[in-house]
Amino acid sequence: MKQPQIEVQEQTANTSPVQDEPTAEVVPSVRPAAQSVAPQACSTCGTAMAANVGNGAAPGYIYAIGRIEARFPTISAEKEFAQATGRSDTRGLTDRQALQSVLSKAENRYLVRQLCFVMTIEGLETYILVPRDPADISLLVAALRPTPQPWDLDVVIGTRGPIAPASMCNGLMVPIVVFDQIYSFDRDALIKAIPKPEKISAKEFGPAAEELFDRIMQMTDNAGATDEHRALNYLAMRYQAIYASAADAFARNASLTGVDVQTSPLSGTRNVMDVIFSYTNRNTDVDEQFFVRVDVTEEFPFLVTKLSPYYER
Repeated sequence: MKQPQIEVQEQTANTSPVQDEPTAEVVPSVRPAAQSVAPQACSTCGTAMAANVGNGAAPGYIYAIGRIEARFPTISAEKEFAQATGRSDTRGLTDRQALQSVLSKAENRYLVRQLCFVMTIEGLETYILVPRDPADISLLVAALRPTPQPWDLDVVIGTRGPIAPASMCNGLMVPIVVFDQIYSFDRDALIKAIPKPEKISAKEFGPAAEELFDRIMQMTDNAGATDEHRALNYLAMRYQAIYASAADAFARNASLTGVDVQTSPLSGTRNVMDVIFSYTNRNTDVDEQFFVRVDVTEEFPFLVTKLSPYYER
C-alpha cells in the first residue's frame, strides 16, 4: 500500500518556496481494515468504470475524508467469493477479517475487480471509487479493515466525473471518482503523529489537536468537492501548524470560535483560498484570528503562505 508522504513546502503567491517554515511530518499509521459487504446488482462495477468518467458533466477535483466500503455487484460475484472463502483457512476469523484475508490474496485479485467500492461521508453514500491506475486497486483492498473502529478514516484524492448510471451499482446514482491516492488511518494515530511543539506539554496538546480535528470533521456538507472544503481537508491532513496554534490558544485561555474559508485577494490566474481560524479569550472576550493560504487550482492542494495573524480588510 502506498504510504502518505506528508511533506509540505510552503510557497508564495507565485509558488516560490518559503524557506523559513518547517516541514510538516504528519504521517498516520496505515492499517488495513474491512467494511461489511452488501450484495448489489451491477454488471459494470470495477476498474472498467473509469472509461465512463468524462462522458458527461465537467470533472472536478476531490479531496474527501470518509469511509470506504465494498459491495458485491452481482449475486454470482457474491457466490464466487463464498467459494473462494471455502478454499481458504478462515477458522477463528470474524466475517470482516475473513473478507480482508481472502481479498488480500493474489490469487483472488480477480474478485476485487468485480466489487463496487463506495465512499461514505457521515454515513451517506457519496462517491463510487475507481482507480486511475489498475495497480492501485490494492489501495482499496487495504482500506477494508479487518477490525473497523468508529474513528477509522480514508482520504481520497482524485477527479470527479459524472453521476453513475443506475445500472452501475444497483441504482446507486452518485458521482464517479477516479482516484489517484488513498490514505487509510485512524484519528488517534493521526493525532499522535503530529509533532508536538516544545513549549506545549503532551497533556495539553493532545486534547487541543483532537478538538480542532473534530471541529473540521463536523463542518456540515463537507464532501471534499468544493474549493473551500478541499483546502480545509488538506490542512487537516497535512499541516501540523494549525494544531500547534490551537493548543497555544487554549493555553492562553482562548476558545476556538470559528473556522472560515474564503477566496483570497491573491486569487487571479491561480485559485487561492484563505482559511481563517478565530479564537476568543474567555476572560476578556477579545478576538484574535490566524490564517493560512492554500492553492487549490489543481488536483493536489498546496500551501501558499504559512499560518500568520489575520487582520480584517
